[in-house]
Amino acid sequence: MRWLRVKNYLIGETKSVCPVCLKVIKAYKVEKERKDEEEIKGIFLDKTCPEHGEYSTLIWEGDATSYLAWNRENTLNDSQFYQTDIEKGCPYDCGLCPEHKQDTCCVLLEVTNQCNLHCPVCFASAGDAVKQEPTLQEIGYYYETLMENGGPFNIQLSGGEPTMRNDLCDIIRLGREKGFSYFQLNTNGIRLGEEEALARNLKRAGLNSVFLQFDSMTEKPYEILRGKPLFYIKEKAIENCAKAGLGVVLVPTLVLDVNVNEIGSILQFAIDNLPDIRGVHFQPISYFGRCGLTAPQRRLTIPRVLSEIEKQTNSVMHANDFQGGSVEHSHCSFHGNFMKQADGHIKAIIGSKADCKCSSNQTREFVAKRWSAAKRCKKKEEEQEKCENGSTTSLDDFLERMEMFTLAVSGMVFQDAFNLDLERLQRCKIGEINKEGKRIPFCAYNLTSVSGKSLYRNE
Repeated sequence: MRWLRVKNYLIGETKSVCPVCLKVIKAYKVEKERKDEEEIKGIFLDKTCPEHGEYSTLIWEGDATSYLAWNRENTLNDSQFYQTDIEKGCPYDCGLCPEHKQDTCCVLLEVTNQCNLHCPVCFASAGDAVKQEPTLQEIGYYYETLMENGGPFNIQLSGGEPTMRNDLCDIIRLGREKGFSYFQLNTNGIRLGEEEALARNLKRAGLNSVFLQFDSMTEKPYEILRGKPLFYIKEKAIENCAKAGLGVVLVPTLVLDVNVNEIGSILQFAIDNLPDIRGVHFQPISYFGRCGLTAPQRRLTIPRVLSEIEKQTNSVMHANDFQGGSVEHSHCSFHGNFMKQADGHIKAIIGSKADCKCSSNQTREFVAKRWSAAKRCKKKEEEQEKCENGSTTSLDDFLERMEMFTLAVSGMVFQDAFNLDLERLQRCKIGEINKEGKRIPFCAYNLTSVSGKSLYRNE
């Protein structure tokens, strides 16, 4: 990136797209104060389309110093398996093309476009179209293509709602046979909550963890974001997953004036349900796909989410306990780990602030271990009770407690047509597989114009 300083306002230059026509245009990162409906100070992505005008979008609440300090540039380029030549340039040649700077860690495999909800907010616009599902044979082809092009990756089964398929266990078993070792289920949890046997059967088939849509501890946000009250079924899904030995990661979609005020209560719920809940992965809303909400002037940014975490946990979790990604672009994400100690207090596990040079394989293994179910103490009954009650009189006890009672807290800020930064996109570690077996970066695959035009999803 070319970093500039002009009157302490212009701090960076990149490329983005026009939200109307999706043509690539220059974009500038500008530190400024803007007064529209309210006063906002921060870093804005400013861009102008010759045909459709000017756009200015908040990407960071804070000054240039904090924005630049968060950057943890990783010069490692471990993407070696390209399936697409450069013709039109980024973001039009995804799949991956040689302009992409990182290999894939997690691949989303959408097994259906059907859903048992019709959420007002859905990046996949699930349930809107005629039923489309790849056959088991086609899924086998996807697995083989992925293995030939850098696999095995961590696989996230997604949709739509993947539990709508009654052959989901067969899909997991087939993936295991093809050489994949980590499977995660992206789900609203309805069938997992209603059918206790489903979680058990998925575990036996080889599922490792559940990425559970979990927006709130109260019903009003579910009614706004999902169209109906759902908290009760989420609790039952967690219970059934715990019985089956499946790790659960809570995934709240954060929306201003809807559920941001529940960040603290969601984190406390996760802490209270350790070790069954393995993490909380916050996702500030992105305005692509089906979204019945209007983008506000003050968008949720990483600093705002971390500030809310600190405030709502009474500084038990501090903003300084978190850091940005080092394999994906650092301005895409944040993460921190917290251990529940014997006395119930929460202690941050602070890692190295130095840039990580992990390979893709190391990244995949780390994520798989952190989000899979904890390995329970394999001691005689009284020793197991001691471990679970928090006695850590030896190094072994401490390590076992760290395994069982560490909560991973993270977040991912996905990009839409307003805040898309092609430099961030080229460092993306999350891919969606298309019908040709190519890996499309998540934000490119789901990118839509203001009129709903898509670059990839509706090919």
